[in-house]
Amino acid sequence: MNMNATRVLLVDDHTLVRAGMRALLENLPGVEVVGEARNGREALELVRLESPNLVLMDLAMPDLGGLEVLPRIIKHFPSVKVVVLSVHANEEYVIRALRSGASGYMLKDSATVELELAIKSVARGETYLSPSIASTVIESYLQRVSGASSPLEELTTRQREVLKMIAEGKTTKEVASTLEISVKTVETHRLQLMARLDIHDVPGLVRYAVRNGIVNA
Repeated sequence: MNMNATRVLLVDDHTLVRAGMRALLENLPGVEVVGEARNGREALELVRLESPNLVLMDLAMPDLGGLEVLPRIIKHFPSVKVVVLSVHANEEYVIRALRSGASGYMLKDSATVELELAIKSVARGETYLSPSIASTVIESYLQRVSGASSPLEELTTRQREVLKMIAEGKTTKEVASTLEISVKTVETHRLQLMARLDIHDVPGLVRYAVRNGIVNA
């Protein structure tokens, strides 16, 4: 084991994607893959157990997605850097990831050489963004970083969890059982979500969750 190696944790709900990323990373000098996680909950546990330097993480995953778990990693493990790997190049995703504490944002269709560049940049304390992300996205982020937050950013962690499960098609009872809360509490969260997002039916919540990368389409 190279004690100076960058210890990397892979987080993606697709087995083949993780296998491909592992194969690429294991060919890079000074990089060691210390684990793989399928979702945010597994990621939190493996960060605690394996103490990686860097987490490469997808956004849309079942059972706690990337945007939900990212701020938790930053809060509880401040020395760990997170680089988002996503298919989404639009401004909203990039800005939300950076605001949540990501040190980098890479697109999944990036050239393989970008992976090494991203790891080295983040290891130096820099922020890495795929060149294919439009410069206007970066400029917009710099202009808005201290501005007003979006309705989604104002949701509590529990409200985000309920929204995600509703969008995944879980019933009120299933949500209550998973989160270990009462059915009445779930219904209250749903009403608060609708009021906060100004969306007044479940199909609308589902569309909103898909549009904002909380769940896959």
